[in-house]
Amino acid sequence: MGSHRRPKQPKRTYTTMLTTAAAAAVALTTQSAAHADPLPDPNKKGVKAEVDRLYEQATQATEKYNGAKEKESKLQREVEDLQDAVARSQEELNTLREDLGLLASAQYRDGGVDPSVQLFFSSDPDGYLEKAATLDRISGRQLGTLQQMQSQQRTLEQQREEAQGKLKDLEDTREELKDKKKEVQGKLAEAQKLLNTLTAEERAKIAAEDQRANRAGQQADLGDEASGSQRAAAAFQAARSRVGMPYAWGATGPNSFDCSGLTSWAFNQAGVSIPRTSQAQANIGTRINSLGDLKPGDLIIMRSDLSHVGFYAGNGQILHAPKPGAVVRYEAISTSGMPFMWGVRVS
Repeated sequence: MGSHRRPKQPKRTYTTMLTTAAAAAVALTTQSAAHADPLPDPNKKGVKAEVDRLYEQATQATEKYNGAKEKESKLQREVEDLQDAVARSQEELNTLREDLGLLASAQYRDGGVDPSVQLFFSSDPDGYLEKAATLDRISGRQLGTLQQMQSQQRTLEQQREEAQGKLKDLEDTREELKDKKKEVQGKLAEAQKLLNTLTAEERAKIAAEDQRANRAGQQADLGDEASGSQRAAAAFQAARSRVGMPYAWGATGPNSFDCSGLTSWAFNQAGVSIPRTSQAQANIGTRINSLGDLKPGDLIIMRSDLSHVGFYAGNGQILHAPKPGAVVRYEAISTSGMPFMWGVRVS
């Protein structure tokens, strides 16, 4: 019979070494995990892009707001002019009525007896005949007054009807204005809500990037090319004096601007009145389809919906009020992130 031997026990020192090594490995792993950088949050990386998208939508809505605002101002002036015209017409009609009343009273007093009978009993036939001729003239004048009254009444009714229509348009436009304002403010509030999801450090980093872009955009190598017209040159110089002023939606200067607010303000300083919105500014002056044909002071129309405008500054640069959080600044057209549509030269 073979002998039965008990299996050898592992040496205590070897077991201890294994246990110690495993513990060390666990500790090392735990320690590394504790001190390693946290994994990046993919949602955080997209916040800035989403904020920029919301800002772009806000600027697009701003131009719609500006259009409604301009329409409201125009309608308000038209309503006031019509109301003044109605008041004048009513006053003229009242005067005609008074004149007609006086003529009717005079005719009644002098025409109470048949003219042939009056002539028969008259002690002064020659005087009566002169008076009768006057009565005939009064009768003719009365007829003319009646015709004037009828014409004036029709004019007054037309003016009142037109004023009522303009008032309805004005009311509708003001409702549209409220909606556009709400849309702009909603986009800006949504962007701020997204920014608030970031840490203070992340927000500070974004703010620092924006500040660097603002500072860099306050100077640019523009070259020495001349403007295409004296008016464009004067407007461009006015716009250059506003570099560093903040963007504010709906603002037309002199200390804050949105994109079309800057261009319309600048041309106004040059003695030229242009429309308020970028879409309307896109259809004035001489259209220039090639970037290479632009000259300093020409307007640059950006985005497919024509919702952005600035000045061509020379050397491939645009001078504009780009977006919320930015200032009036120079920027390379190629890096602006907005497609060029065409240029406009105001002569």
